[in-house]
Amino acid sequence: MRRGNGLEIPETLEDVCAPERMALIVYDMQVGVLGQLADGPRITERVVRVVEAARRGGYPIIFLRHMFLPKRLMGAFALRMAMSWQGVDSVEQVKPILQRDTPGFQLVPELQPQPGEIVFDKTSMSAFEGTPLASTLRDLGIGAYAIVGVALEIGIQPTVAHSTDLGFIPVVVRDAVGGKDEAGLRRAWDEFAFQGHAMVTDSDTLTPLLEKSS
Repeated sequence: MRRGNGLEIPETLEDVCAPERMALIVYDMQVGVLGQLADGPRITERVVRVVEAARRGGYPIIFLRHMFLPKRLMGAFALRMAMSWQGVDSVEQVKPILQRDTPGFQLVPELQPQPGEIVFDKTSMSAFEGTPLASTLRDLGIGAYAIVGVALEIGIQPTVAHSTDLGFIPVVVRDAVGGKDEAGLRRAWDEFAFQGHAMVTDSDTLTPLLEKSS
């Protein structure tokens, strides 16, 4: 831990791994999202391992779920994105997906929040936009978070970039995040390496540090 301007400046993973300094964010581990990924079961297994270690260590844990708005509430951007993602060329062809209270919207059974944990729903890709996430972490005095889940290239990368502009230190758990587009996944990892704004680790390294706090 370095010091400057009267502050402690974390340098290593060990420096941020304490329940009073770091939270765990579980990003979009939903039935309808994992079902699209060939390695969904493997990612789920790794995420469960990290979550259980964080629970044993007493870390704050926050789950995210993505939902798309009903078509009537979709604006120009939302409709444009929906047409692009669904490969259709008219608003009439857009099919609502991940609607609240549908089976695909729910978290996978292996990752149900326990008492003292919370789920924030979002309509944006950054977990820090339109949710109480930033204010919750700040009120707890927490300046770092570890993130696991899916999808890296769609939502986790924008979350990491946004959070650093807000002054948070992200820790990305390489083998406990997943995605679908191989080129997009490579770009995300390259971006983290280029920017240097995120710590990147793996579950074998992180879980003992989480459990050490217990």
